[in-house]
Amino acid sequence: MAKAPPTLVKPTLDKDLDKVTYVEQATQQVSRRIVPLGIGLLFLVVATLLSGAYVTGQPGSALVIAASAIGAYMAMNIGANDVTNNVGAAVGSRAIPLAGALALAAVCEIAGAMIAGGNVISTISEGILAPDSIEVPQAFSFAMMSALLAAALWINIATWANAPVSTTHSIVGAVMGAGVAAGGFSAVDWGSLVGITASWMLSPLLGGAIAALILYFIEEFITYREDKIAAARRWVPVLIGIMTGAFATYLTIKGIGQVFDVESTEALLLGLTCGLVAWIGSIPLIRFQSEGLENRNQSLRKLFRLPLVFSAALLSFAHGANDVANAIGPVVAIVHATRAQEIAAAIAAPSWVTAIGAFGISMGLLLYGPRLIRLVGEQITKLNPMRAYCVSLSAAITVILASWFGLPVSSTHIAVGAVFGVGFFREWYTRHSRRRVEYMRMKASHWEIEDTRERDPDETRRRLLVRRSHLLSIIAAWSITLPVSALLAAFIYWVMFQLFL
Repeated sequence: MAKAPPTLVKPTLDKDLDKVTYVEQATQQVSRRIVPLGIGLLFLVVATLLSGAYVTGQPGSALVIAASAIGAYMAMNIGANDVTNNVGAAVGSRAIPLAGALALAAVCEIAGAMIAGGNVISTISEGILAPDSIEVPQAFSFAMMSALLAAALWINIATWANAPVSTTHSIVGAVMGAGVAAGGFSAVDWGSLVGITASWMLSPLLGGAIAALILYFIEEFITYREDKIAAARRWVPVLIGIMTGAFATYLTIKGIGQVFDVESTEALLLGLTCGLVAWIGSIPLIRFQSEGLENRNQSLRKLFRLPLVFSAALLSFAHGANDVANAIGPVVAIVHATRAQEIAAAIAAPSWVTAIGAFGISMGLLLYGPRLIRLVGEQITKLNPMRAYCVSLSAAITVILASWFGLPVSSTHIAVGAVFGVGFFREWYTRHSRRRVEYMRMKASHWEIEDTRERDPDETRRRLLVRRSHLLSIIAAWSITLPVSALLAAFIYWVMFQLFL
């Protein structure tokens, strides 16, 4: 009988190899955090050099270069926090992988910002700060720099804390605080803040309500029908037409409207036309896609994936066109104030400033976006392609309604409110829907209706479909966004005033 080969055991060598392995693992963990930081710092250096190449030798060039660096930092924070709203639902429903969503959003954000985001920039954040309230252009420039830095710092902190906040409200609050510090309370148009405060409460509620209504329609007319495929062939083209019309109107208002003057009725007519064409054109497509599919919910999800990918792309394009102003608006104001020695309410953005904002948003998304994408798409409530469709469509419809009534809204508040609306509706529908009960009875002959009133309270809380802890933390972050950014901006302006003015 052959002897087994001897086992070579070298305890000292094994211990040394284990130590090397532990060091390698620790190095990998540290490098994962350092690499994004290094790339981000490199982008800030490039943005600074780019601005220097354009303004060196001109009046106030040092101030413009510093503002450009801060604007690039702000743009990166917008990408890390705000772009989550555009792709979070699609990623959470697994309609598109995270890497694909990041690449798609980055390209569409740049396209939206460069094509439709730089024509006219509202430098005073929607009229919060009166142009004639600060007579000295240099003081105005420092106020804008303070606002930009304060908003960027607050968004950075919120992203680190996994809290999706409104970048628009952050910059508005910062401009308000810096304006008060530079020109007194009379420098701020307090009446316009009433509309912003109303949008805090209305936009998430409206987004959640619209998302819940759309999901109710899908559940009643498609999901809990005996022949799901036949129901899908009838109604999914209608839903695609509604989404196409809504996004056509949305892009006309938020994209084309940044370049050309478009009336709301014209945008609505264009949306209705596009929706009708999409409805008719998608009928044979859905019929072809549904051939051979089993009569189950998993089959329905395949029919909603392509619309979700398009919605993520269109939302990203519109976001780049609209929200790039939050990063580069104050920079443009500083450029104009240093050159013309005057303060203007709305001016054209130089192409190099727009490029800094566009690429900064995409850079922040690629480096730091995945954390909040997973939070919105996966951790608040479970999403599938149908529910994610409701979130995306709700975001477009809510923005259209808000624009129609002239109400300033936050895309972050709308998207997060829509996700919560879907989750809370599912909790209600699971307990109270007669159609669902009848459907389940039909599918299972031994179906028993469970009396939720007799269920153990701990078990009831465990089965809830929405994580309440995220709801409370997000509401808390929303509530303090404006006052924190305002106080921080006022403090930064005071420091700058003491040092440079």
